[in-house]
Amino acid sequence: MRILVTGANGFTGIHLASVAQAAGHEAIAVQADLLDAPALAAEVWAANADAAVHLAAISTVTHADNREFYDVNLFGTLNLLDALSQALKRPQCVLLASSANVYGNCDASPITEAQPPAPVNHYAVSKLAMEHMARTYAEQLPIVIARPFNYTGPGQATSFLVPKLVAHFARCDAGIELGNLDVEREFNDVRMVCNAYLQLLQHGEPGEIYNVCTGRPVALQEMLNTLTALAGHSMAVVVNPAFVRANEIRRLCGSPAKLTTTIGPLKEFALTDTLQWMLQAAQGKVQPG
Repeated sequence: MRILVTGANGFTGIHLASVAQAAGHEAIAVQADLLDAPALAAEVWAANADAAVHLAAISTVTHADNREFYDVNLFGTLNLLDALSQALKRPQCVLLASSANVYGNCDASPITEAQPPAPVNHYAVSKLAMEHMARTYAEQLPIVIARPFNYTGPGQATSFLVPKLVAHFARCDAGIELGNLDVEREFNDVRMVCNAYLQLLQHGEPGEIYNVCTGRPVALQEMLNTLTALAGHSMAVVVNPAFVRANEIRRLCGSPAKLTTTIGPLKEFALTDTLQWMLQAAQGKVQPG
């Protein structure tokens, strides 16, 4: 299967290309700027792809320019769907990567796809707007929407929690400042997410939304303990009040029931394996992807 991939040079895209190649597929990287509609359309039409995975986005919640969330995540996606809908070859599936952030500060856990969205930041609002906009293409394109929960792996920016922790342990830093330690979140492996995306391309139902998750949250303290053991290094952990979020939900995870009913059992990775992989990459012992 020839798979057109936006954001192919980003964190998830690099790993998706590797997983796709291992499964016998060809990942075709989109090079055009999503906001350059003519260049994007020309590239999409020339690719003659069997399917598409849309990963390109501004995904850092703290991104400085709020307008850019909508320019890229909403209108960039609009340009892509326009191009795909006008291509001579209709893709068998178009997977749009949204985010579990659209659920907001939901205290019902595990969260199912039936949970009403309640986004609380511009990133999440832009992703939900993208989902609604995509529905206007329902008669033209077989669109599947994925809402991944937290996942990680080598190559993820250190502005995210797990890469930040790994980088500190890899350098054997004396200490680290964190926010609330008494929280549990999913910290899934990027390879699991990429495998799920490939399966959704083949088995996902057009028009449906799927949580991409395991439903297995991990306590932050367990993460710290595991990294301490793997790195053979202990760090002082200081809670910085500036990093503590007001009314933070203690335990947050998704329900993978709909996903596994559709694609079968997930290809899961133990937390220890993921963290060891990330530590080795941070120490230059392996390459991301």
